[in-house]
Amino acid sequence: MSFPPYAGSERSTHIGGIAPSLTLIVVGTLALTASDAGWSAEKKYGPGVTDTEIKIGQTIAYSGPASSFGTTGHTISAYYRMINDRGGVNGRKINFISADDGYSPPKTVEQTRRLVEQEQVLAIVGSLGSPTNASVQRYLNDRKVPQLFLFTGAARFLDPQTYPWTMAGDLSFVNETRAFARFVIEDKPDAKIGILYQNDDYGKDHINGLKSGLGDKTASMMIIAEVPYESTERSTADRPAQGVGGRCAGRGLIAEIRRPIHPQGLRHRLDAIAYRQLPGRLNPLTLQPAGLDKSVGLVTAAFLKEPGDPTWKDDSEVAEYVAFLKKYSPEADPNDWANVIAYYHAAAVVHLLSACGDELTRENLMYQAAHMDHVDVPMLLPGITFDTGPTDYSPVKQMQLRRFDGIRWVGFGGIVNG
Repeated sequence: MSFPPYAGSERSTHIGGIAPSLTLIVVGTLALTASDAGWSAEKKYGPGVTDTEIKIGQTIAYSGPASSFGTTGHTISAYYRMINDRGGVNGRKINFISADDGYSPPKTVEQTRRLVEQEQVLAIVGSLGSPTNASVQRYLNDRKVPQLFLFTGAARFLDPQTYPWTMAGDLSFVNETRAFARFVIEDKPDAKIGILYQNDDYGKDHINGLKSGLGDKTASMMIIAEVPYESTERSTADRPAQGVGGRCAGRGLIAEIRRPIHPQGLRHRLDAIAYRQLPGRLNPLTLQPAGLDKSVGLVTAAFLKEPGDPTWKDDSEVAEYVAFLKKYSPEADPNDWANVIAYYHAAAVVHLLSACGDELTRENLMYQAAHMDHVDVPMLLPGITFDTGPTDYSPVKQMQLRRFDGIRWVGFGGIVNG
């Protein structure tokens, strides 16, 4: 399955009477006609939907310890403006309300309630973070509000039996770190592992995946340190990182499990690490302040194309992505992973809304999300597609391991399943 062509126009305003952190972006996509797609002529709408618009909401960190992800929200908005310039989703514009929660769960609760109860959005899509999304998961499920394509891969957001209205949009953290474990067993079977992890579902899922991939006996022999830190802290992870690095210096690996950090903090951590394996998504520009020579040997997992990789210099999807940023968000860095994943995410949302046809209800939105079959989403690596089912809420299941060579990330081993 692939995406239909789109068309639309755009408008962007701040909402009167709402906190300044709430920005309204109107977007749309051209659709197939009802007769072309085989949809019923009867229109069925849920909250936030009319003949002319679809209202969806998001919480993300434009401020606070995870504010580096603010560019993700801006790029999603820019993508919707582009789609709007080309038409509309089956003739409807998207009112996209992106609210700043500062990566603070209490603020997430406040902003999500505002989006659901005051703004009457059809769904919450693309909200950031494990602790933040967890804080509103029960609230949204109790009210049967779709919580879709979240920027997290924690297991609790991939559990349709317990949370049928919630679906993550990131690679499963458990599956990701299982792949790292298999790599460690093959590459450094005698290594000792020190783990610095974010003390929430994000970090704990990665630890569970690592231990699962290693196996109980091997994990007990290889893992010599597990040090948590709090996700709300901007810099205090430096001290435990140095401690883990000291315990592993000269003989082991560091598995650092956390959201992206400021380059200055990264420098301190790399200085303390002798041999490094780092689950995460760091582009060369992020690594430069720490010293590219200190970054050689870092290993990460990827499921998206990297625009700066010469492998994709003639790739049509990458060319379209770069052209999109140049026109709609010229200040954005095309090599920033946060912008790549925003582009991929927004395209997936537009596909899902388009698949709903004229039955834009919360129930049909979840039905379509749970019945994706080999959906091609722009910027996914070749061979990776979106696939879900009523008991499978993990859209992305495959990845490729990559190693940093001092200049760029180089893939090895082909596409693997978690």
